[in-house]
Amino acid sequence: MNNAKTTVLLVDDHAVVLEGYRRLLEATPDLSVVGQAATGDEAYRRFVELEPDVVVMDITLPGIGGIEVARRMLSREADAKILMFSMHEDVVFSSRALQTGARGYVTKSSAPEVLVEAVRLVAAGKLYISHDMAQELAVQMLPGNESPLQTLSPREFEVFRLLVGGHSVSEIARILSLSYKTVANHQWNIRQKLDVSNTAQVIRMAMTHGMIGSEAAAAAAEAAGDLR
Repeated sequence: MNNAKTTVLLVDDHAVVLEGYRRLLEATPDLSVVGQAATGDEAYRRFVELEPDVVVMDITLPGIGGIEVARRMLSREADAKILMFSMHEDVVFSSRALQTGARGYVTKSSAPEVLVEAVRLVAAGKLYISHDMAQELAVQMLPGNESPLQTLSPREFEVFRLLVGGHSVSEIARILSLSYKTVANHQWNIRQKLDVSNTAQVIRMAMTHGMIGSEAAAAAAEAAGDLR
């Protein structure tokens, strides 16, 4: 009989949230939190170092986001088991995470036992989507309900996320280790695909899809120097 515990790497930039989930998982006999990280870069380093059975990762992180980190993890280890959890309940995040290769998505509004169940199922090689998100995903599949954000490539979506987070093209180039020209081209493609002409419109679209609140949107617009 195999009594080995499922090892988990926890990734979240909020210390209180991180500690709460750590205590929850550590109190579960068959699970063991072997490491934690607060940024995307740190998460990837810890993933390589610890080789956990499951990565439980917030989708919104400082610097590179959870979806980009997941892409890098899966590029290194094709069968990496990644469970995303987030405060975002808009389907654009869950669908993006699953398209990238994450094996599950749980919202932070879910009951604690939901996360435990999700970790176990993902560790077993199964897919887990919290019930609230499963319903939203089903609705999105209906004709006419597609989000324009789904037209963005994975890299364009990451640039979009950083743009609406108030980062300049130069900062995004540094964060993603890309050239300024490459990021500028991505920005142009994003505007074309979303049919917007300036950063303010990009930010408003992010608000519409629940990616940022009004205060964050105002800060992003000010940082971009584009209040049109």
